[in-house]
Amino acid sequence: MPDFPIIDSHVHLFDPANLPYAWLGSVPAIAKSHLPADFDRLTAPVKVDGIVFVEVDVDDPRHLDEAIWVQGLSQSEPRLRGIVAGMPLERGTVIEGDIAEYATLGRARGVRRLIQKYADQPGWCLRPDFVAAVKLLPKYGLSFDLCIFHNQMADTIELVRQCPEVSFILDHIGKPGIREGLTQPWRSQMRELADLPNVICKISGVVTEADHQAWTYDGVAPYIAHSIETFGFDRVAFGGDWPVSELATRYANWVDVVDKVVAGSSEADLRKLYRDNAIRFYRL
Repeated sequence: MPDFPIIDSHVHLFDPANLPYAWLGSVPAIAKSHLPADFDRLTAPVKVDGIVFVEVDVDDPRHLDEAIWVQGLSQSEPRLRGIVAGMPLERGTVIEGDIAEYATLGRARGVRRLIQKYADQPGWCLRPDFVAAVKLLPKYGLSFDLCIFHNQMADTIELVRQCPEVSFILDHIGKPGIREGLTQPWRSQMRELADLPNVICKISGVVTEADHQAWTYDGVAPYIAHSIETFGFDRVAFGGDWPVSELATRYANWVDVVDKVVAGSSEADLRKLYRDNAIRFYRL
């Protein structure tokens, strides 16, 4: 593992006793509170000195409540340097009041809406109301996290093209079809997305797109390597996707996988991947 502390650009914290998360009913293995103390326990011995909280699909309409709760956690957890809040952007520009209120929080850095939930609705993220709401984000100094399945990549590329002033970050390398061994059109679409200057890529959530019980290094490494090669070390950021990642592997094992893929890279490039790019993109 790196010989310096990591900045993790993708961490989920939640407490079902505090806020409702209906989706947890389908994943009983993690359907309990996951707080900073749990993160410390389950990520050891990896040293992490900064994290970005990413929204956990809290039940509507509690998105602001979740962001305010995490802002409160940051008062006693200095490593919690940034928040990417959920926001129902499909409501269009009427959501601007919520965006403005969220932007007043000291740790507010970005917004996410789970586009992957609408994978059965082609063009969902290109609806005029959604695009109009995404275009509001730069006004408040906020970026947008793209959480998609690989079959939504073409729509995602078009969304990024339509919003050139918005800073985007692709979560989980676009969730390619690793279980099925699919590489195309994901590989070529990643190159197309990387050609757009306002998007970077998180090296996160890869193992959970493989078979949780039977994944292998050789099965996931080519997807990681292609993502880093395509975007380059200046535009990739490490993410743990904890605790969702626990469904498939331990945190330290995931770091070891990434380490093996980038073995032989320069110290400067490793720091970009594991620290510098997250700091720069999320202004930590």
